[in-house]
Amino acid sequence: MTNSNVLSERYATAAMNRIFSERGKIMAERELWIAVMRAQQEMGLPIPEQEIRKFEAAKEQIDLELIREMERRMRHDVKARIEAFVKAAGAAEHIHKGMTSRDLTDNVEQMQIRHAGRLVLGKYTAILRRLLERAEEFEGVVLTARTHHQPAQATTLGRRLAMWAEELLHHIERFEQALAGYPLRGLKGPVGTQFDMLTLLGGVEKVKALEQRVARALGFRVVLDAPGQVYPRSLDGEIINHLALLAAPCENYAKGMRLMAGHELVTEGFQEGQVGSSAMPHKMNTRSSERICGLAELIKMYADGASRLAGDQWEEGDVSCSVVRRVIMPDAFYASDGLCETMLTVLKEMGAYPAVIERETERYLPFLATTDLLMLAIQAGLGREAAHAAIKKHAVSEALRLRAGGAAENRLIESLANDPLFRQAGITEARMREALENKARFIGRAREQIAQVREKAAALLARYATESTYQPQGIL
Repeated sequence: MTNSNVLSERYATAAMNRIFSERGKIMAERELWIAVMRAQQEMGLPIPEQEIRKFEAAKEQIDLELIREMERRMRHDVKARIEAFVKAAGAAEHIHKGMTSRDLTDNVEQMQIRHAGRLVLGKYTAILRRLLERAEEFEGVVLTARTHHQPAQATTLGRRLAMWAEELLHHIERFEQALAGYPLRGLKGPVGTQFDMLTLLGGVEKVKALEQRVARALGFRVVLDAPGQVYPRSLDGEIINHLALLAAPCENYAKGMRLMAGHELVTEGFQEGQVGSSAMPHKMNTRSSERICGLAELIKMYADGASRLAGDQWEEGDVSCSVVRRVIMPDAFYASDGLCETMLTVLKEMGAYPAVIERETERYLPFLATTDLLMLAIQAGLGREAAHAAIKKHAVSEALRLRAGGAAENRLIESLANDPLFRQAGITEARMREALENKARFIGRAREQIAQVREKAAALLARYATESTYQPQGIL
């Protein structure tokens, strides 16, 4: 009896699972073999066109049980898959010429990584678009901004969303660049010298041209010149580190949702029939936001694991990394895929409670406006430090009164108006309340900043016009 992969089954989509499935891997192998045959034929190797077409026609004829039976008999996975493809095609043995197992396995793994990376990249552009749409929707909802989870100044809910969107935009652009420049190992043979392919084709230029043709056929722009038996495992670390960085703004968003929902300011979209707690029927837990945080933490763990493989290869290479890589490479993408699906679901279903938000803002507004009151005092001729000390004394006293007594009304303005220093300077309660009249004045450049982030993201979203409109599948 074996156990299933929870990331694959519970969180990843069918599209991501296809990439790393046994069938998906064999399909990628066959694409590589056909691309090599085509290039070898162009380089003058006598491979009849009709034989290549037989392999192309049989590419999807994958008998997994036959391959397993062959592997049990031969005790060699690659040899089993070679013979199974030849048998399915009913063709002569033209595949895998001049290649070693690592020419197959490493390049195929890189094909999987690049394909999975492109899938994840597209979903993150959809997350970015949705964050910006929500930012625009809530750009006028004045909110109590918090630092150290303490009320600080005023902002807007939209501006808070734009903050996370800008962070995500930065990492999407870096990941896009990383995928564009992601280098294929290429057909380098057992130790990287290309001796076998050089012998087969009989010329350096032919070997170089063959490798470039294969790379282009597989969608790669860059090929490594001098790797060993395996491509540098630091490339794995680079890719998974990008996945962890992409997850970071989503985790920030999810933690923000959890904190705001705890104050009843927002909802992540509690659905009809959903149960928040088996014991406490009133609860509406932010379970999807918690999932985003959990998956983000897992991806960071995988990034740490991948970093431990970087620089750990002996001479031209070994396979000591294989156990770790077989776990962390697909699982990092399964977790990323599940995070994207969950993030898009929460963004689609989230809602705000403006009345509760406004009530909280009214409660804290005098505190949020203390920097403005300080400027008012300075303009009235008070020394900055003296005014600061007076405001601090009354603000702390009022905060303690609100907390200890559970009072609803904030009396900071009234207390300051009765302070001898403020009375002497002619700063009346009416004057201070007038300064607090327009709450929108305290949000600074929030609206403009939302627009700036939206403008900065426009070019990228235009490049991914189709991908960025992706809608999430149903999550458990």
